Amino acid sequence: MSLLIDMGNTRLKWTVLENGDFMTGQPLLNTQLNQSVLLNAWQALTPPKQVVIGCVTATQSLDLVTAVTLALWSDIEISRVSSQAYTFGITNAYTPPEKLGVDRWLALVAARHSYSLPACIVDCGTAITVDLLDTDGQHLGGFISAGITLMKQSLAHGTNALPFNTSPHSLAPAKFTEAAIYSGTLLAAVGLIEKVLAKQVKPMSLILTGGDAALIAPHLSVTPLIDADLVLRGLAIVANAKT
Repeated sequence: MSLLIDMGNTRLKWTVLENGDFMTGQPLLNTQLNQSVLLNAWQALTPPKQVVIGCVTATQSLDLVTAVTLALWSDIEISRVSSQAYTFGITNAYTPPEKLGVDRWLALVAARHSYSLPACIVDCGTAITVDLLDTDGQHLGGFISAGITLMKQSLAHGTNALPFNTSPHSLAPAKFTEAAIYSGTLLAAVGLIEKVLAKQVKPMSLILTGGDAALIAPHLSVTPLIDADLVLRGLAIVANAKT
């Protein structure tokens, strides 16, 4: 049994992998992480053989997770995954390869093994990342933009008059500010994805993951596949290779 931990910019997601099956736990907000929260989440688990971590968040959060897992299982093997140049059928476009965020690399690994290629993989999280993968598993590079919430926060923090609001509104031309911010930020995300797809010579599978995937998906002209656990699936492939 393996404990897989995806430490993103906003949330910690985790799952137990046993005999190819996932038992996914409740995601935890990074702002609420502490020793008590993690102990409460994991102390009832059957002791795993290994803990495999993909981490893009602050070092202190990783240190906390490491300390808690060692407190629970003192002899546990802990592995932190990093992006590789070539492995699991993926050729990384980045030089050096570790400069590609490990969450993006793990999503590529999962897409390579679970979906038809070529593919466009979009993580709709704190940041929106768009990565392109050809039929041979060659990473063609990608794009990064602020996520929807981060766009809204930037408007609120960078101006004196624009409010931060998360309430849904119509995408019709707005007649008040909150609705204009809602539609403007959502359509910015939609426009990025559709522009990238439109520039590709061959049709691509579109795979969405991340917290805003379900919000963005209905507004795209192409029907995407939504896989909320794409990064964890990539971690599972890495974990299976270690056993």
